[in-house]
Amino acid sequence: MSDEVEPGYVRVRLDLSYDGKDFSGWAKQARGQRTVQGEIEDALRTVTRSRETHELTVAGRTDAGVHARGQVAHVDLPAELWAEHREKLLKRLAGRLPKDVRVWSVAEAPEGFNARFSAIWRRYAYRVTDHHGGVDPLLRGHVLWHDWPLDVAAMNEAARPLLGEHDFAAYCKKREGATTIRTLQELSLVRGEDGIITATVRADAFCHNMVRSLIGALLFVGDGHRPPEWPGKVLAAGVRDSAVHVVRPHGLTLEEVGYPADALLAARNKEARNRRTLGASTGAGCC
Repeated sequence: MSDEVEPGYVRVRLDLSYDGKDFSGWAKQARGQRTVQGEIEDALRTVTRSRETHELTVAGRTDAGVHARGQVAHVDLPAELWAEHREKLLKRLAGRLPKDVRVWSVAEAPEGFNARFSAIWRRYAYRVTDHHGGVDPLLRGHVLWHDWPLDVAAMNEAARPLLGEHDFAAYCKKREGATTIRTLQELSLVRGEDGIITATVRADAFCHNMVRSLIGALLFVGDGHRPPEWPGKVLAAGVRDSAVHVVRPHGLTLEEVGYPADALLAARNKEARNRRTLGASTGAGCC
């Protein structure tokens, strides 16, 4: 599958962030719900006075209510349009976009770049507190309240067997024709001085609901409802366990997307399009 930019077009990389509270996820939807993609594409069309909508490709399609601090997307723009607007595009977008989504940079992408398929990892953070009084009102849109005391050491012990390349079918919402094989590179939890526990989750790619399901399993260990070996047994079983809850989306933030050196972008792009099997690494973003 070729991903060459059409003649007369320029591929532009956008780095952006958003508060997911009032969005029905990243991707445009047929019933016209408010989405991040829709807002940015509408703004681009308006500020460049385009007759057509130029479609964005994103590194990770976040679900409704999920936030992003370090999201990456690309768009292919006519070369004449890019030349006309490139110097003032960022400022014009700032004036047109709603306050819950910001584009921080727009730049011509290097050859071979694809926001989705060139990525080699995505890093998410999930934030939760077990404070008896609940969540700080100023943080309530970004931190989950868990009303049982949590043992962070037990949660980290439970996370270790999940690292590496596995079939995460037990922690993913099944999608027809999509593989659930992923390489989980990091899953660790730290309690900050403010009492908030931050889980860092990094993988080459994620399948649907994977991060929130993993956190749901670890919370069950942390509050003593399950032993530390339980999440690993669920993974090995390979089927959804009704005890694994998909935690609420507002605690989840896409923090960063990693890419290889420019010279390796095209090769990574091609590799990531291959359907993966255990022992063969590839990647595409979704969580």
